[in-house]
Amino acid sequence: MRNILLVSWLLLPIGAWAYHEGPGQDRLALDSTDAVLVAAHEAADGGYFKDAVAKYEEALKTLPKNPDAVQKSTTQRLQLELAKARMQSGGLPDAREELEALVEQMQGEKSTDEQLLREARRALARSQFYTTWLMRLEGLDRKQWEPEIEAARQNYRLLAEQSKSTDEQKQLQGDVEASIRLARMEIEDLQGLPLPSE
Repeated sequence: MRNILLVSWLLLPIGAWAYHEGPGQDRLALDSTDAVLVAAHEAADGGYFKDAVAKYEEALKTLPKNPDAVQKSTTQRLQLELAKARMQSGGLPDAREELEALVEQMQGEKSTDEQLLREARRALARSQFYTTWLMRLEGLDRKQWEPEIEAARQNYRLLAEQSKSTDEQKQLQGDVEASIRLARMEIEDLQGLPLPSE
């Protein structure tokens, strides 16, 4: 019995070292990601969106490399928050592309968090709406901006149809109507309006 205890005692440091080199590294990466995320959320809440973009990008880089250490929805949530901050910091074209890729990726997975997919789709529709607004102000041809506003309208409509909350449905219906108004509005009337914001 004493030999078993002695061998167990001698193997304990080896087990601790193995944990530190394996799952322990994932824990360290998650701790550093958490610290960066707190700073990212504070920057976004304070309106410092360029700082928030930098912090969200850093958080995505510090996530553990082991795919089993982090849930897919956590990574997708980070990508969504990054795209939202990027939209607010003047990176609308990049944010729009990221959101489109994220929504497409989430639709292709069976285990996707439905609420997160709805949030991503709504952010995508918002980015498409803003992109259309800017395209129209730049004087681009209807053939160039019409697919963008139509995609936004369809996303808003899908979200409204799937919504279980009447308040959210009304809000999304308002977004659908705003998309239709934007498509029908004369350029002179559009130029007289202030740029939309969140």
